[in-house]
Amino acid sequence: MENIDRQLLVLPDRGAAEEVAEELGARWPELGDVEVVRDSLAGEDDAEDAQWLVVVEAPEDEGWTPRLLSELDQLVAEQDGWREQG
Repeated sequence: MENIDRQLLVLPDRGAAEEVAEELGARWPELGDVEVVRDSLAGEDDAEDAQWLVVVEAPEDEGWTPRLLSELDQLVAEQDGWREQG
């Protein structure tokens, strides 16, 4: 079990981020509310250079299990994204 409270799911566009957020709520209601935010790349003004983040807090009961993290990785990979510890 990891000791990190928050995971950041980095996605290429808003549609992908919203789809992942919806899927998280459907598959893992114990994750509670997830936040979708726009993250502009440093020094870039062009909206095309923005990434979208889905911010996910650790489940209160078990925290981040290796299995749950692996499933998150698979979910974001399907949308050309990745997971970072936040």
